[in-house]
Amino acid sequence: MLDFPAWKIWLVAGICALGALFAAPNLLPRDVAESLPGWMPNQQIALGLDLSGGAHLLLEIDEDVYVSDRLMTMESDIRRILRTERIGVRVLGTQDMTINFALRDAADAEAVREELSGIGEDFLIVVNEDGTMTATMTEQGLTAGLSDAIERTLEVLRDRIDPTGVLEPIITRQGRDRILVQVPGLDNTEELKIRIGQTAKLTFHLVDDEASVSSAQEGSLPLGSEIMPAHDGSGAEFYVLRSEVLVSGENLADAASSFDQSGNPAVSFNFDSIGSSRFCEVTTANVGRRLAIVLDGEVISAPRINSPICGGNGIITGSFSTAGAEELAILLRAGALPVPLDVVEERTVGPTLGADSIQAGKVASAIGFAAVIIFMTICYGRFGLFANVALFMNLVMIMGALSFLQATLTLPGIAGIVLTVGMAVDANVLIFERIREEVRNGRTPYNAVEVGFTRAMTTIFDANFTTAVAALLLFFLGSGPVRGFGATLAIGIVTSMFTAIMLTRMLAVLWLKRSRPTALPI
Repeated sequence: MLDFPAWKIWLVAGICALGALFAAPNLLPRDVAESLPGWMPNQQIALGLDLSGGAHLLLEIDEDVYVSDRLMTMESDIRRILRTERIGVRVLGTQDMTINFALRDAADAEAVREELSGIGEDFLIVVNEDGTMTATMTEQGLTAGLSDAIERTLEVLRDRIDPTGVLEPIITRQGRDRILVQVPGLDNTEELKIRIGQTAKLTFHLVDDEASVSSAQEGSLPLGSEIMPAHDGSGAEFYVLRSEVLVSGENLADAASSFDQSGNPAVSFNFDSIGSSRFCEVTTANVGRRLAIVLDGEVISAPRINSPICGGNGIITGSFSTAGAEELAILLRAGALPVPLDVVEERTVGPTLGADSIQAGKVASAIGFAAVIIFMTICYGRFGLFANVALFMNLVMIMGALSFLQATLTLPGIAGIVLTVGMAVDANVLIFERIREEVRNGRTPYNAVEVGFTRAMTTIFDANFTTAVAALLLFFLGSGPVRGFGATLAIGIVTSMFTAIMLTRMLAVLWLKRSRPTALPI
């Protein structure tokens, strides 16, 4: 134990210096920290809503768009099923929440009933003997569909706003079709609206090469086609596309920013098993045709299918910047919003704790920390000073880790830090009391220190391991303040183990080798 090699000293010193480096920006005003060079750490600890306030948005699902999209999807599903069975059908129009169809042969009515008997639990499908057919969304289906859309929207918003899981935003449902979003640390709602405003709905359509864009703009649009604006850098202003969605972004497994063969920014993606199979079928059946990639109603790329693509991978090219490609990849990974969201209310909120309460918390923490330092110094002398140095470094490293991870610090998080400080002191007390016991048993200072550190390790490890398990469960299974408490507690356990075992031991060993005492001042 007393053989503390130079490389280990440099390692401990380096880790401590790194923690101090990441914690240092918290001592600077925010504008000064943000102006630091890019190669220097400049991130400060993000404070939660209860400490610093943040941005507040009340969002509402656009019910009309949801109904329209659901009707379009049902229409596409019915067409696809009947086409497989070679049953001709045409759409007569949509009214309210009902799609009207007409069979080309009324004799197929019974076969259509059988084929469509298990499709769309939220739709009531009626096939008449005269060959007419209706598919009506029920009120039950609408309510269940909106509820499911909100739940999926909550998941997407969490992935977009808090991809690392440490920001602790409040994202919750309100009523039938509204969502409350509060994000700590944002000074205005514009930044928040930019993050969540894009629907990021990705679909793949065939280009209708036989249709004329100019005729389509004049109103002469072929049945089953639609005109969409272009934003693919090709010079085209519009494309005429087949309305049927061949593959959608729901089947994406992953997306990442990359570069195309010319070195231009692009977004690579890969499908899940269902998407891969569907994409392979589409590209195999349409070699030579152009496949449009549509994002939120704009064609961002329309490459020609030169050969079947069956590997499940692809790349989206277009007029992207590097930052734009990265942003699109993030949105695609998080998933598309099931429906657009309208902002009903936006404002910034102040801290729920008053300034007096926050100041009182700071004073209480400072008094508690000072009391611990005095206690350790009086009880353990020089070794108490070693423990105080380790305790201070422990706090610095916690601050550095919170800054680096951009974890949000809330009042429960502060409670986690205070608990960690107590556990760090507890570890040192166990070690020092063990050293005292060995001294009373007649061991030399060197042997007493060695045995004290070695034999206390098992107890310290067991105590911290069980607490770490509880902290991780709080982080992964909890939410909001509970998750913040678990995060700071888990970080604190790691740093306190390092400072109590490595840093305190290093200080004790260096002092022993330099002073060579005949008795321990403990």
